Amino acid sequence: MSQLKVTQVKSGIGAKPNQRQTLRSLGLKRINHTVVQEDRPEIRGMVATVPHLVTVEEIA
Repeated sequence: MSQLKVTQVKSGIGAKPNQRQTLRSLGLKRINHTVVQEDRPEIRGMVATVPHLVTVEEIA
């Protein structure tokens, strides 16, 4: 199964509370922190909530 490499590139300070919670749910804690998540619809939805705060790469 493919995976997603999600990196936080901007701070969650000043973002809406649900966006900050989404960053935490993804496992991101600080700028330039990277996590690898399974490529599932739930994770894609979370990434779609904060596209301005993260970058996403697909890992085969």
